Amino acid sequence: MITLNNLTVRFGGVTALDAISAQFCQPISGIIGPNGAGKTTTMNAISGFLDYQGVINWNDETVDDLNPFKRTRWGLRRSFQKEQIADDLSVLDNLQAIADNLPLSRSEKRAEVEHAIESMSIAPLANRKAESLNAYEKRLADLGRCIIGNPKIIMLDEPCGGLQQEETDHLGELILKIPELTGANTLIIDHDVDLISRICTETLVLDFGKRIAFGETANVLADPKVKAAYLGVEEDAK
Repeated sequence: MITLNNLTVRFGGVTALDAISAQFCQPISGIIGPNGAGKTTTMNAISGFLDYQGVINWNDETVDDLNPFKRTRWGLRRSFQKEQIADDLSVLDNLQAIADNLPLSRSEKRAEVEHAIESMSIAPLANRKAESLNAYEKRLADLGRCIIGNPKIIMLDEPCGGLQQEETDHLGELILKIPELTGANTLIIDHDVDLISRICTETLVLDFGKRIAFGETANVLADPKVKAAYLGVEEDAK
């Protein structure tokens, strides 16, 4: 369970996140909202990239005192809108780079890399340099990096952005396997409402840095405030 308690981020006089509280109890949860709503800022705060007020817990473990590097060793993984894989390294070496920074034995690191390759079905890509991969193949490699080392939290920032529908469907199926593969709680940002509906049991909706809805995904997407803020549908006149 990931708990955000009064999470607040300010950039000078601008409040990017305004006392956001939520308990993500389900294996896979979504964060949605219009552009500029604070979705990526939330992930950046959880990652330790930003100064924030409030408390971030995972199963009653507080991560607030950990810098980004220590959060990674603790068990935080994430992807970004732009894949963070080194183009001049093979897929295998990109996966190995994650394992090498974890407190594991050599045999455990090797087993984690092999597990990631098998789970993502990327053995044919393992020895190819990342620069030779297409966008979808890079996303698969990036997802492989996220499941290495018994992660506790996995965050995916627009994992299916720009992909074809068939590719999105397949990546969605792989994401659905993450809780079983790793036991991690997974948070997803994506503008594809169909994807969020399919793979996220619960969803947080942000707008202008404020929480406007949180709960079971189907109920959240039916909320008039969400339709007005995110889906572009006017609320019924009061």
